[in-house]
Amino acid sequence: MARPRKRTALLPQRHTEPDLFVCDILDATPKSDRASMEHPLFSLSVKKDLAPFEYEQGNVKVKITPAATEGRANVFDRDILIYVLSQLMAAKNDGQEIGRRVRISAHDLLKATNRHTTGQAYATLRRALTRLQFTQIETNIHDHGLGEWRSISFITDARIVKEDSTGRLLSVELEMGDWLVKAIENKNVLTLHKAYFQLRKPLERRLYELARKHCGRQDVWRIGLDKLQHKTGSTSPAKEFKRLVKVICKADEELAHMPDYCFRLQHDVLEVSPKPEFLDVYAESTTPVAANSIHLSADVYEKAREVAPTWDVHFLEQEWRMWIDEPPQHPDAAFIGFCRKWAARRGKA
Repeated sequence: MARPRKRTALLPQRHTEPDLFVCDILDATPKSDRASMEHPLFSLSVKKDLAPFEYEQGNVKVKITPAATEGRANVFDRDILIYVLSQLMAAKNDGQEIGRRVRISAHDLLKATNRHTTGQAYATLRRALTRLQFTQIETNIHDHGLGEWRSISFITDARIVKEDSTGRLLSVELEMGDWLVKAIENKNVLTLHKAYFQLRKPLERRLYELARKHCGRQDVWRIGLDKLQHKTGSTSPAKEFKRLVKVICKADEELAHMPDYCFRLQHDVLEVSPKPEFLDVYAESTTPVAANSIHLSADVYEKAREVAPTWDVHFLEQEWRMWIDEPPQHPDAAFIGFCRKWAARRGKA
């Protein structure tokens, strides 16, 4: 009797030899908007999630109503948005005009995001499109920080342009939410490692997103488990959440399967640090390495909210890091001064 195949930490690469037609598409660097990396807009459940969700962090408020039939959009549905945003960013960098309406090949999407291309995969894709369109988000998140309270969707329209005799999608036309397209236009996005699509667990993907958003190239980023659970959007009991994080950290310590970063749990604090090869991988970034190596204290964000009360302080941090030419002698004071001047010149978000 054949032995059962041992489960690996990462999903296997299912499409290692793409044909020439999709080669350029697969080479597009995965991108994600900062807002949905910062805030838990996607469910961590792999089952149908019909529960309403509310989240509040500082001045940011989010209320999510799931799609009536398919439930709330989840982290795996997010792959569709990452794929489309990557194509839009590549087109913009190539000097092309971009807009909200995008036509994609379902087959190319499945291959680029490391999915199977079976009939079941196409049916799963159809349900994901429904969740992305009908999951309703009420929030004051704005592309440039914080703005007015409004209702938004990930995609506002999805039209199947072609499908074959078996019902498999061949071509799909999407209308993206305007806030996502604005994120591309303003380059308010971050690059993801392609191994992101090989991460098996929803929480692994969420932890990676938060690491990319908050750690960057800092030597280390620390966050307590209580705050981490809040930012992931996990609805598990605290004890179970700690166990889940501990399992991921133990696997990463043994197998180093998490992309870009090392994850270690020290009592009730998660420590994240970049892997040695990380700087080489993202050497093309426009953000200076010196700026990303600057460490800000944990208390500085509350002070920043006091001097710029209507702005997203993490958005301001990214602006500050791209603005400075060299590491300041007193980083906290320099960042607070930047936030104060930003708010004074631009007023409310």
